[in-house]
Amino acid sequence: MSRLENKTALITGGTSGIGLDTARQFIAEGARVIVTGSSLASITAARTELGDKAIVVQADAGNAAGQKAVADTVKEVFGKLDILFINAGVAEFGPLEGWSEAAFDRSLAINVKGPFFLIQALLPVFSNKASIVLNTSINAHIGMPNSSVYALTKGALLTLAKTLSGELIGRGIRVNAVSPGPITTPLYDKLGLAEADAKAMAAQIQSQIPVGRFGDPSEVSKAVVFLASDESAYTVGSELVIDGGMSNL
Repeated sequence: MSRLENKTALITGGTSGIGLDTARQFIAEGARVIVTGSSLASITAARTELGDKAIVVQADAGNAAGQKAVADTVKEVFGKLDILFINAGVAEFGPLEGWSEAAFDRSLAINVKGPFFLIQALLPVFSNKASIVLNTSINAHIGMPNSSVYALTKGALLTLAKTLSGELIGRGIRVNAVSPGPITTPLYDKLGLAEADAKAMAAQIQSQIPVGRFGDPSEVSKAVVFLASDESAYTVGSELVIDGGMSNL
């Protein structure tokens, strides 16, 4: 298929998990792709896998001032941008009393502040008939213990999808969101849990998913392709929940 033929795309956090699978899907659909990543290891692995089919650049998603450099790279390479998938994020969990201001600020910077200023920096580069997709989370909807800061940031991102959809549609830019439930990605490996604790956490989460399993990254990335393509031209300010029914309980 070629639903994204001749389109240009930027994927933040595109070197692993949902972002990397979305890069694969975009490339298969004919798009030219730039992906960003923060760690040298993931950048090297993504370059090896994607080869010359994508440009992989290092960027700190939480550095607001650094987002202009990303936008400048997009302009230099593509001239214009048709698709932006805001996917880079951090998931840090802990009880209310355990949060420091520094940790709070880190989550807010990566999940909300960086994305906001990246969109701002890209405004002169977006095509008229562009699509922005924000990767939020069902944690914006459910009261999961120890997820207060993560849920707060994803709720803010979801609100941004709603408000910017109204603000930017006059420029020909559609904004929508995907809200995944538990997905099998390296995100959970970054929580710093012991193996036994990680398995216990996974089992506890899985017991709350009606379909009885974690989702696959491709089940999210295929939805992103739809929102990025002209097939969704009448879809504005919408949220696609992809969670195996978890948020319906």
